[in-house]
Amino acid sequence: MASARSESATQPTTSATHAIETFVASLRDERGLSPHTVEAYERDVTQFFTFAARAHRGDPDEVDHGLLRQFLAQLKTRGMSPTTMRRKAAALRSCFRYLERRQLVASDPAADLGSPKIQRRLPNVLAEREAEAIIEAADPTRGPVTLRDRAILELLYATGIRVAELCGLRLRDIALDASTVRVRGKGGKERLVPFGEPARDALISYLANGRPPMQPSGSGQDDDTDPDVVFYNRRAKPLTPRDVRGMLTKYRITSGAPSGTSPHTFRHSFATHLLEGGADLRAVQELLGHAVLTTTQTYTHVSKERLRRVYEQSHPRA
Repeated sequence: MASARSESATQPTTSATHAIETFVASLRDERGLSPHTVEAYERDVTQFFTFAARAHRGDPDEVDHGLLRQFLAQLKTRGMSPTTMRRKAAALRSCFRYLERRQLVASDPAADLGSPKIQRRLPNVLAEREAEAIIEAADPTRGPVTLRDRAILELLYATGIRVAELCGLRLRDIALDASTVRVRGKGGKERLVPFGEPARDALISYLANGRPPMQPSGSGQDDDTDPDVVFYNRRAKPLTPRDVRGMLTKYRITSGAPSGTSPHTFRHSFATHLLEGGADLRAVQELLGHAVLTTTQTYTHVSKERLRRVYEQSHPRA
């Protein structure tokens, strides 16, 4: 089309830019996806339409299945990982499905667009004693910071919540009398997750003795800081995922836990230990906030692999 020819060959065309903007708005406003996911999908489709413009087929209705395959093939030759390519293919399928629904293209050229297969790696899981050792390394008698750290570690292991979900907690989300926490997960979906007595005791101690001295106070208080925030860092700012990862690294080293242990390792361990204890798969799915059961089923494979390792290490005729 003429509009594709007359514009810069290094930028998406006007019609492609409009398509990207409406698609991104739908992700944000209609589907309620996280800002991180929206930004990633926007980068992916913008990268494709830039590629399409350089091929002089930059308008959405000029795109066909072959052009999409060429784009993915180019990414492969540049050494892009299969995981990243799968995400880009998913973004393009979602984008063109939306454009067809809005009648911005006559048909969906990405309907049958495949994704590179990847070898699924089983998530890292702590043994129960390793998880306990990390938690015990946070000595709550040493002051407000370690009271906070103990509460965080107990809560991560007790609930399996994501680190971003933990940092987003507000006081109103924690019900100590019911031992539950209300979590806002991906897509703005809320779920209620129970926790046990160790986490409850750690939270009570932190809220009573650790949180007050860590809160912003006086003339230095940040007007933008929600006073309902549960966890603060040493600068009296709301705790960030980076803060949590740094804190966990310190206790991992102290306890001798495996390298690579992260806040998400606690989530993996939470799910795996529940399943090994006989929990129902769909109950674990609900606790984790997974949209589809197949995501949760990964942990059944982890449990089987762990049991096999125990068998091979323990049975005399393994």
